[in-house]
Amino acid sequence: MILSVSRRTDIPSFYSDWFFNRIDNGYLYVRNPMNIHQISKIDISPRVVDCIVFWTKNPKPMLGKLDILDNYNYYFQFTLTGYGKDIESNIPDKRSELISTFQELSRKIGKDRMLWRYDPILINNKYTVEYHLKAFEEICQRLEGYTQKVIISFMDMYTKIKKNMSALEVKTLDGAEMEFIATHLVSIANKYSFSIESCAENIDLEHLGISHGSCIDKNLLEKIIGYRLKGNKDKNQRQECGCFESIDIGAYNTCKNGCVYCYANESTNLVNKNYALYDSKSPILCSEISEKDIITERKVASLKIEQMSIFDGI
Repeated sequence: MILSVSRRTDIPSFYSDWFFNRIDNGYLYVRNPMNIHQISKIDISPRVVDCIVFWTKNPKPMLGKLDILDNYNYYFQFTLTGYGKDIESNIPDKRSELISTFQELSRKIGKDRMLWRYDPILINNKYTVEYHLKAFEEICQRLEGYTQKVIISFMDMYTKIKKNMSALEVKTLDGAEMEFIATHLVSIANKYSFSIESCAENIDLEHLGISHGSCIDKNLLEKIIGYRLKGNKDKNQRQECGCFESIDIGAYNTCKNGCVYCYANESTNLVNKNYALYDSKSPILCSEISEKDIITERKVASLKIEQMSIFDGI
């Protein structure tokens, strides 16, 4: 199986101790966000975990403990944008801290296991197109040689974030405006030898040099693992998403990054309430198990195709 760590919250930044403790114990519990009293017990031993995909805006708390993952395959998706504290209120400074963290992690694990995310792209009176192009190029300059790919997406105005976003007066982009931005991003990315892909976009940008990407990318997974994988597109994601199937171990309403565009948090008060329940030694993240909960062991297995294909030697 592929372990997603996590679309729902920033585990590397805030809950890495919990994750490493779960690796040590070999299992964890995940509460079903659609049925709160349904909990799955998941085996996360190297025997069944083919690869771990980390999603984060700050993996620095993990850097000194990566040896714990020596028996696992993994890669990182590291989001670095040009936004300030008005958009990403609890993110460390990009220039002085996060870019150097990206570089350090890349030196430790290799640039082929580092994906840079520049998303979401929102346009308003402060964060203009010109602002984004300047910020994008500055980050490209600093990350040259530390990654090979950048993933972009344009802002999706989810219903649950409209209230938080209203004060920002975000511009709704039409197709021509998206293409204009994309054209310039491709030009900058090419200058620094980065390939560029889009994430879950309806608009087709292939003719500009931006392919529809997959954050949990089967091709990359197979390259890292060294085996072909059996499996399908993740049916739990929206139609535009091309991600390979995975199991997410995070919990909604627990991320403390404070990003106003975040779809995973309903309110700061709820995040703080859940964070108060955090116990790094608990089998479940930011939650307490009650007598109403039903714990079921989820059947998981490796997806590796270990038999040699006739094409493998070609």
